[in-house]
Amino acid sequence: MNATTGAIKADAGSAYFQVQGLQAYYGDSYIVQDISFSVNEGEIVALLGRNGAGKTSTLRAIARADNPEVRSGTIHLQGESIHDKKDFEAALAGIQLVPEDRRIIPGLTVEENLDIARIAGDSGWDYERIYSLFPRLKERRKQEGTTLSGGEQQMLAIGRALARDIKLLLLDEPYEGLAPVVRHDIEKALIEVKSMGITTILVEQNAVAALKLSDSALILDTGEIVFSGSAKDVLENEELRHEYLAI
Repeated sequence: MNATTGAIKADAGSAYFQVQGLQAYYGDSYIVQDISFSVNEGEIVALLGRNGAGKTSTLRAIARADNPEVRSGTIHLQGESIHDKKDFEAALAGIQLVPEDRRIIPGLTVEENLDIARIAGDSGWDYERIYSLFPRLKERRKQEGTTLSGGEQQMLAIGRALARDIKLLLLDEPYEGLAPVVRHDIEKALIEVKSMGITTILVEQNAVAALKLSDSALILDTGEIVFSGSAKDVLENEELRHEYLAI
């Protein structure tokens, strides 16, 4: 099946967030293969594909993590170049990655984990705003973060990203291991985050859940974009879902 171009376009000029010709490697392994796309402000984009398609590597490349190594291509957020920055500089520019393992800091309470996120400045969300989004965190604010349930740790990881000056939220498998009722709480929170105008790129194995939440979709296959368009188009295209998502 040929790539389908829809709502997400590579040639976006003044796009809010734009990736052009991104190529990234783990050693000699060519993982992210010359991908280009752009995202509008306040949009939720589902980044989908089978295991090993390059989804997590794409998020890590955008966040300027040490691995994979980006060897060519450009990344711009509100016109500011990101591809030439270190990971902490990308974070200061407003790109916040919530990894699959959440990386809650051991020995620190919920509130102390949030404090760590605010060291670079206090222009992100304050406690009360985060607690209004995740009331459970307020109830457990003095509890050590690593003793929280999986769902609560995911709330804390997202809250920690929001505590920084955030413009682009990158979520890697936020529903992993969560009960349906907890997943619903996370979905409600992401809808609220969207209403605040924050742009989100969401990697999720539960493709149907991700698509129902998203405006647009990108599908990767062996590191290449094979589809870009609306989330609705993917939900309605059985052939596409079967070929690239096995659903």
